[in-house]
Amino acid sequence: MKKIIMTLLVLLALSCNDDFFDQVPDDRLTFEETFSKKTTVEMYLTAVYNHVPSNFDQRYSASNSVPATGGSDEGEYVWSFHLGNYFNIGDWNPTTGHVNTLWSNFYQAIRSASTFMLNVNKCQDCTPTDIEKFTAEARVLRAFYYYNLIRLYGPVLIMPETPVEADADLDALGLRRNTLDECVNYIISELDKGIEVLSKYTQGKDEIGRMDDPFAMAIKEKTLLFYASPLFNGNSDYATLVNAEGEPLIPQNYDVNKWKMAADVAKEFINTYVPHTFDLYKEYDENGTYDPYLSCRNVMFENLNEEMIFARLRGGNSHFYECTPYHLGYPSEVRGGGGLSPTQEMVDAYFMANGRSIDDPLSGYQETGFKDYQAPFDFESRSTFNQWVGREPRFYVGITYNNSLWIDRTYGDVITTTWYAGNSGKQAGANDYPPTGYIIRKFLPPQHWKDAQGSTNIPYLRLAEIYLDYAEALNEYDPGNPDILKYLNLIRERAGIAEYGEDLPVPSGQEEMREAIWKERRVELAFESVRYFDVRRWKIAEEVLAGPFHSMDINAKEEENFYNKIVFEQRIFSKNHYLWPIPQDELNSNPELIQNTGW
Repeated sequence: MKKIIMTLLVLLALSCNDDFFDQVPDDRLTFEETFSKKTTVEMYLTAVYNHVPSNFDQRYSASNSVPATGGSDEGEYVWSFHLGNYFNIGDWNPTTGHVNTLWSNFYQAIRSASTFMLNVNKCQDCTPTDIEKFTAEARVLRAFYYYNLIRLYGPVLIMPETPVEADADLDALGLRRNTLDECVNYIISELDKGIEVLSKYTQGKDEIGRMDDPFAMAIKEKTLLFYASPLFNGNSDYATLVNAEGEPLIPQNYDVNKWKMAADVAKEFINTYVPHTFDLYKEYDENGTYDPYLSCRNVMFENLNEEMIFARLRGGNSHFYECTPYHLGYPSEVRGGGGLSPTQEMVDAYFMANGRSIDDPLSGYQETGFKDYQAPFDFESRSTFNQWVGREPRFYVGITYNNSLWIDRTYGDVITTTWYAGNSGKQAGANDYPPTGYIIRKFLPPQHWKDAQGSTNIPYLRLAEIYLDYAEALNEYDPGNPDILKYLNLIRERAGIAEYGEDLPVPSGQEEMREAIWKERRVELAFESVRYFDVRRWKIAEEVLAGPFHSMDINAKEEENFYNKIVFEQRIFSKNHYLWPIPQDELNSNPELIQNTGW
C-alpha cells in the first residue's frame, strides 16, 4: 500500500537561496555540473520540495507556514510574538514581514521548479524514466505552490515558464495579476499533466516524500473546491478588483457547476484510490472490538498509515513542545511549554458521546458541577468538570483539560492541572502556560516529546478531508444525493458517534445539511490548518473570527473559580482580511500587480 511521507533532506551541497538559483556567468560551470549528475539533480529537486508549507511549525511563523491555528477561532498562543496574535487584533498590513516572506517563499519555489524542468534533461546519468518522473514531480510541486498562493492572496501572477532573470525590467515584461479563472485553469492543467505521467509509476519506500498522482488529484480537487466557494464564486465584494482592461480578477457571476467540478474530482479520487491505496484508519482491541478513541488519536501520528495522503516528518520540536504541559515538579521528559490553547469556542464545538451538539436539548450536556468520570485515555475515574464529561472520543483526542491524566505514562502517572496554581498553570509556568486553561493535545503520541519530534509523521492531507470535501461540494449542487449522507456518516462512524438516519434525524434540506457538514469539518479536521481557510472561503470569517473569545478564568487564585467562563480577547476580522494583501515591496517593484480590495 502506497503512502506519501514528506522527508526533507538536509541540503549540504545546494541551497535554495538566490545565490544558487541566480547563476552568473562565472558560476555557469557549477550550474551545468549540477544538472549533469543524478545525485545533484535529486538534491536540487529536494530543494524545491523544501518550500512545502510546514503547517505545524507556526509559532515562529517560518517562511513557509501560515498561522492557521492561533490565527483562527481554534486557538490562542500565549507567546505574544506569534503572528496569529497580530491577526486576531487586526494589526497587520502590506508591510508586515510575513506577508512578503510567504509570497517570496512560494514564488522562489515556482522559479526553482521551472529552472529544474528546463534543465533536468541535461542529466548524463539519468534514464529517460528518471527525467520524465522528475519533471512531473516538479510540475506538480509548481502547481501546488500556485494553489497555496491563491488560497491566501487570491488571483496572482502566473510566471513565464522560462524563469525571469533577477534583474529583469518588470515594466518591460508587463507582468500583471492573472484572473482567478486563468490561475485555476493553469493549476488544473499542470496537475493533469503531472497525473498522466505519475500514474504510470508506483512509489517505492526508497522514494518516500515524492509527489505522486493521488496527491496531485487531491490538490486538483481542493483547488476546485476553493474556486466553487462563496469567496471566489460570484463575490460582489471584489467587483472593483479589476485589471487594466476593466476585467474582474474574481468572477462576478455565481456558477453552481463549479461545485460539480469539485465533487466529480473528489469522487474520481475515491473511486481510483479507495480502499486499495487509502482508507479510513481504524484500530481494534485484542478481542476485535473497534476502538474509536485510539483510531482518531493514532491516525494523526501512526507512520505510514492507510489514511495519510501526504504528511511531513517532524524536523523540529516546536509543536510538540507547545502542546506538552509545563508539569512543574515532574521529570523533564514530560515537561513542555503548554502555550498553545484551544479557545472555549473550539472546546464547545465537539459533540457529546451521543453525537449531538452541546446546544441540543437532548445532548445531555451539563454546564455546571462535577462528576467522577473515566476518560478514554485514563485507567480510573477522576473528578471532572461536567462540561468535559461524556463528550465524543475526538474531544479527548484533541483537548488537555484541568485534572486530566497526561498521555505519556513512561515517567509515572502525571495529572495535568491548568488552573492558576496548578503544575501547568500561569503561576508555575511564568511565560509558558495555557492562555485559555486548555492545551491542544491532538498529534501528540504517548511518548517523550523530544523522542517524537524527529520520528512522528503529522498528516498534511488525509482521506477524511477528501470525504468531507466531496459531501460539501455534492450538497451545494445536488442536495439530497445519497452520497452526501454516506460519506458524512463514514466520518461519524469512525469517530464512534451516532450516524444521521439511525439514532439521529437526517438534516432536513440543503441548509441544514450544510450546517452539519461544516460542524463535522470543524471537529474532524480541528487544528490541521483547515479551519482558517474554510471560514474564509465560506465567507463567514467576519462572524466567527471576530468578537469576544472565551476561556476558563486562568487568573483565579482559587481553583473553584477557574471554571468560570470569561472573555480573554476581543478579536477583529474585517472584510479586507479575507484575502491577504499583496506585499508592499512587490507593489513598489511592479505597480501593475494591483492591491487587493480594502488594503
